[in-house]
Amino acid sequence: MENSLRFSFARMNFCGIIKSFPILAGAFLFFYLQAIFVWAQTPTSNWNDSLHLALQRSYKSNIELNRQQQQADSVKKAELERQLSQLGAAESLRRESLQTQLDAIAGQVQKRTEEWKANIDSLKNTLEAFPVLGYEQDTLFFMYYRSGSFTPSERAIRITERINQLKDTYSFSDSTLKIVESESTVDVVSGEVIVVSVSEADAMLNDASQMELATKYRQLITDDVKRYKAETNVTTLLKKAGFALLVLAVLIMLIVAVNRLFKWITLKINSQKGKKLVGIKFNNYTLLNEASQVKFLMKINSAFRWIFIILLVYIALPIIFGFFPWTQNFAQTLFGYILDPVKKIGWGMWNYLPNLFTISVIFVFFKYILKAFYFLKIEIETKKMHVPGFYPDWASPTYQILKIVLYAFMFVLIFPYLPGSNSPIFRGVSVFLGFLFTFGSAGSISNIIAGIVLTYMRLFKIGDRVKIGDVTGDVIEKSMLVTRVRSIKNEIISIPNATVMSGSTVNYSSEVEQGSALIMYTTVTIGYDVPWKAMHQALLLAADRTRHFLKEPKPFVLQTSLDDFYVSYQINAYTQEPSKQATIYSELHQHIQDCCNEAGIEILSPHYRSARDGNMTSIPANYLNKDYEAPAWRIEIKNKE
Repeated sequence: MENSLRFSFARMNFCGIIKSFPILAGAFLFFYLQAIFVWAQTPTSNWNDSLHLALQRSYKSNIELNRQQQQADSVKKAELERQLSQLGAAESLRRESLQTQLDAIAGQVQKRTEEWKANIDSLKNTLEAFPVLGYEQDTLFFMYYRSGSFTPSERAIRITERINQLKDTYSFSDSTLKIVESESTVDVVSGEVIVVSVSEADAMLNDASQMELATKYRQLITDDVKRYKAETNVTTLLKKAGFALLVLAVLIMLIVAVNRLFKWITLKINSQKGKKLVGIKFNNYTLLNEASQVKFLMKINSAFRWIFIILLVYIALPIIFGFFPWTQNFAQTLFGYILDPVKKIGWGMWNYLPNLFTISVIFVFFKYILKAFYFLKIEIETKKMHVPGFYPDWASPTYQILKIVLYAFMFVLIFPYLPGSNSPIFRGVSVFLGFLFTFGSAGSISNIIAGIVLTYMRLFKIGDRVKIGDVTGDVIEKSMLVTRVRSIKNEIISIPNATVMSGSTVNYSSEVEQGSALIMYTTVTIGYDVPWKAMHQALLLAADRTRHFLKEPKPFVLQTSLDDFYVSYQINAYTQEPSKQATIYSELHQHIQDCCNEAGIEILSPHYRSARDGNMTSIPANYLNKDYEAPAWRIEIKNKE
């Protein structure tokens, strides 16, 4: 009955759906689903029918053998009891022997009975049971075997329909149903209508005779119909209507009370405006001002009011529906919408407790492993522990890498214990997210790997003055993705780690931190007419005057090339302040100009030709003598004669 009703309900819903589709497509889907349903049901039904017939023939033969054995045991038992009654008091040995035989027969009967019950139970387990439903959809009994052309399912449906017809019989009483024996069945009839027929197979499966089982069915049906009559008579219905009106009145009063309560809360909120309700602030940020806070609380108050009202109505409707037999299913359905999810959640949480305990153990285990690694990280970072070949500045990034790896491994272990991890949807979403992460972060992953490599290459650290490509400045941040540099113009430049790895990097600070010094140098080109010793002296003097250059080691000059029109002089000096390179170079160039001018050395264009007659020197006037005059042109005429 239940399967049939479910299928009928599904067809009704399906017919309602296909109306929104074209007629041909809807008809195709309808017949296609019907064909699938028939195909799915037919093999099982045929298999069950053949199984039923085979088992029925087997058990019929067993019944016949059992009856013959019972008759033989009864005859033998009667004979033994007769002999036992005729024995005298002096024949104790004979009496004991006869009694032993009687006990053996009783034991055999009991053993066969137990085996028979076990066989019946095993047969029931192989057969599908179809319930016969009574009042309030209670199951009265089950149908296992087919009868004639009716399958067990059809028998259960037809019997349920006939029982429902009995409920409309005005003069129904205990004597309405009668038991009638036919050739092969015992029937429970009402007038000319056969309500249920009990076959020999039905009796066999219920371990009773046909008459006993028919009597049992008759009593169950009679009690069910009488209970329905008692629940639906006029007096009972009037009482239930009164209770329903009472519940409705209580519901109205509760709704009025809830409205008054929340109206009072609304007035209370308005009265606290500017007093306790002055807005919500975090530090200097105003999350909600006074008016917004009041408005927010009003909305929450209104939401809770409607939740309470809906909840009261939801509780009251099933109670009202439950008073009447025709609407009791509505009550169960409405309660089921709440109780079923609550039960599922409750049982789900209860069944999930072992997995939750396992997850907790895994989490605590990895937590303490991370604590141990964190302790080692602090010890190495503060140089309390020395590991050969492992630098202290590696401690923090190494700990972060281990932390990520351990968390990933922990997630792999926990994943099978997560609720729904085995569902196809969960797996599909996981694969989709992995796909997005893999292809969407291809560049980011290369930067992360480059960042890890840079950490262990120890090219630079925070605060170092570096030159990366064309960018010169101080490193202010090293992350997994980028390196940020503050240029000498106070510009913040972000350089992807992959770019840093692919280019050259100059670190001006690394040697200084190890106690050495950075050599700064600049090149000056001077013509061949200036003595190199004078030029060396002027450059060394300029370096000596420049601040931030070390006196020891001493500056030195290199003549890097002898070009066509000039000599290249390179002044080199040591400093331990690489972050002040721009200032140092500017000051050094100023002193080179001053020292050259003081020594009477002109810094001219490299391609300038020394044709001085009639031209003013390029040395500034304040470096020249007061009586200096530009030389005149000197013309000499020589007579060859």
